[in-house]
Amino acid sequence: MNLSVIKNLKFLDKNNFFLVAGPCAIESEEMAFEIAKKTIEITNKLEIPYIFKGSFKKANRSRLDSFTGIGDEKALEILKKIKNNFNVPVLTDIHNEGDAKKAAKYVDIIQIPAFLVRQTDLLVAAAKTNKIINLKKGQFMNPESMQFAIDKITSSGNKNVMVTERGTMLGYQDLVVDFRGIPIMKSFATTVLDVTHSLQKPNQNSGITGGLPSMIETIARAGVVNEVDGLFIETHFDPKSAMSDGKNMLDIKNLESMLSRLISIRKAINLF
Repeated sequence: MNLSVIKNLKFLDKNNFFLVAGPCAIESEEMAFEIAKKTIEITNKLEIPYIFKGSFKKANRSRLDSFTGIGDEKALEILKKIKNNFNVPVLTDIHNEGDAKKAAKYVDIIQIPAFLVRQTDLLVAAAKTNKIINLKKGQFMNPESMQFAIDKITSSGNKNVMVTERGTMLGYQDLVVDFRGIPIMKSFATTVLDVTHSLQKPNQNSGITGGLPSMIETIARAGVVNEVDGLFIETHFDPKSAMSDGKNMLDIKNLESMLSRLISIRKAINLF
């Protein structure tokens, strides 16, 4: 997918979905390039528009001793190299207003984490970069509320915005996806389903988030059936060794077969 295409979100195809995928966090250049190369091989083969994602830092970990990154500039440079070497759009998330201008120099899409999607100053700072803004729906918000987050971006002069469903808190340590939210949010903006974060088990007693990776395809299938525009999947060659969110990641060896089945499902529902 050429970078010039994504600028106005014209990469969408009603007969397919696009994919946002990559590691939770940039752990090293070698690791990021391996995941990007493998995923690009798969998405090119399957003709799926692809966006590489990776956090340049993790600022919302439960424990003080959790991995937060390899250094902001170092990780952002790796994202830029992936963008230039593979000619794919890249996405990263930000956590404060100062991050917006910093990240905008390196990436095509700026993502607002779910916990921060009501922070007006952060959203306005992101919007002013004129990058595509991906708004994660808060775990505490209903789908209808996302129209106001979107309005903060568009009213700041940026029309390039998409929203991502990532589950709603159910009790203290579980999430559930309410698929009624997909058509609601699609009426506001391009809508993505974050499959892997929707399967997190947050707030564990250990301070390390758990997950249900065995359910990844189940959630992804439901999203495709409900005509979500894109899927967001965190993936890794060895999820058990991942430095962040490994317990809800997809092993990359399973990515191609799963995407093939999802494409078949999307084609089938488009027959009706």
